[in-house]
Amino acid sequence: MRHALSGAQRRPVRAILVAGIVGLALVLSGCSSMFLPPTVTSTPTNETVPADLAPYYHQVLTWKSCSTGMQCTTAKAPLDWSKPKGATISLALIRHQATDGHPLGSLLVNPGGPGGSGYDFVRDSLTFAVDKTLETNYDIVGFDPRGVNHSTAVKCYTNPKTLDNYIYSIPKGTMGSDQWITEVEQQNKAFGADCAKYTGALLGHVDTVSAAKDLDLLRAALGDKKLDYLGYSYGTLLGQTYANLFPKKTGRLVLDGVVDPTVTPFELDADQAQGFELDLRAFLAECPKLKGCPFTGTIAQSEASIRGVLNKLDVSPIRNSDGRELGSETMFTAIIFPLYNTSNWPYLVDLFNDVANGSAKVAFQLADAYNDRNSDGTYQDNETEAFTAINCLDYPSDSNVATMRAQAAELNKLAPVFGHLMAYGGTSCFDWPYQPTRTAGALHAYGSAPILVIGTTGDPATPYAMAQHVATLLQNGHLITYHGDGHTAYNKDTTPADECVNTAVDNFFVHGTVPKTDPQCGAK
Repeated sequence: MRHALSGAQRRPVRAILVAGIVGLALVLSGCSSMFLPPTVTSTPTNETVPADLAPYYHQVLTWKSCSTGMQCTTAKAPLDWSKPKGATISLALIRHQATDGHPLGSLLVNPGGPGGSGYDFVRDSLTFAVDKTLETNYDIVGFDPRGVNHSTAVKCYTNPKTLDNYIYSIPKGTMGSDQWITEVEQQNKAFGADCAKYTGALLGHVDTVSAAKDLDLLRAALGDKKLDYLGYSYGTLLGQTYANLFPKKTGRLVLDGVVDPTVTPFELDADQAQGFELDLRAFLAECPKLKGCPFTGTIAQSEASIRGVLNKLDVSPIRNSDGRELGSETMFTAIIFPLYNTSNWPYLVDLFNDVANGSAKVAFQLADAYNDRNSDGTYQDNETEAFTAINCLDYPSDSNVATMRAQAAELNKLAPVFGHLMAYGGTSCFDWPYQPTRTAGALHAYGSAPILVIGTTGDPATPYAMAQHVATLLQNGHLITYHGDGHTAYNKDTTPADECVNTAVDNFFVHGTVPKTDPQCGAK
């Protein structure tokens, strides 16, 4: 089974149960589709590029009306950027045109992951992706990176039960034992083999550098001389990579929930384990104010109680009504998902109360929402597959057993509640069909335009220290601090602290205004 969340930077979670809101948005936007022309073509920049890249950079995109009241198109990109005359792949795009009719340009949005669908993010959650100011002034473009969902996609199974087994199965034996490691590695190896079987050569070309090169192609085909870009979470790594490759093509880039490109897989696991525990403590401090809070002792006592629940599930999993068993790793997923956003903390109360009553219902609802699993056992998209494939190329892992055990002991000390569940990440890409193509290292983007780097002090998934470091690494990075909890800060809520972030971002995108100093949004 997949183990640990090495490299996990999922899309920003605004709300877990937003079907009614999204459904209403679709109805309203669908009403406007009758006013859109049936097709519109782009005017590429026609900039000078090598002859073998011209068919990609100079391609004309044909936009067609979508049922959502937006416009959709596909672009072509080379499968292998080192062989542009070879096989090609398709990249899916969707856009919401600037409401004032006079766009400043295209604003490309990436929701994170890796593996998150920017296409679905803009289509279903436009008001979560950007605020009204950006909707007014930009054509908001959602795109699926190579390997993801509507673009030419990574595929690893034909029967969704295969993915169920990969995500939810519980290995035999004690975590970290020889038996346990062997089972996890063999299952991950088999999953990788299936990915190679069903995906083909694309599996070796879904790395972030290739995706960043796709971004430059899209910029030119859309007709923008410079890239304007909003990246959340993993999308910040994609944005940094782009700026490092094409610094002179950077327009206005905003990175929110920042991934540090210098961290190793183990350092990332350690940072995230401590980040999730930091937000868990914030939740436990607020829990007594929430109806039905099951924690009445000190924060330390509550943390010990939660670790006890996880330990008990290792020994005695709870069987769900559909036959799946709730072990500590699925419980961990169920816990961290609501931690991404403070407005979802009430779901944690429901979760812990439900498990205390011997039920796995709420835990699987949350874990399934995190994994985009439908109630009928199918999956909404290929995010888990793409997440794994991209990370296995981006993050070299060490499967040496002695090393993993030493790291597990260190993680357990650094994060006593969750650390052990972030350990053994070296098993995740065991015998993956393709070797990693990226190594940890600084991305300075020398010569780039100003880049805004947003960090949240209580971010559980991409800890604040990452944003601080990246802002110093980037030659023209500018830090905006949000004093608060949750993953990402822009367009989050409507408190004065959040408006401070929104104002800085909007002024930057619309007017090019760079804060003279860190505004320290939300500081008390």
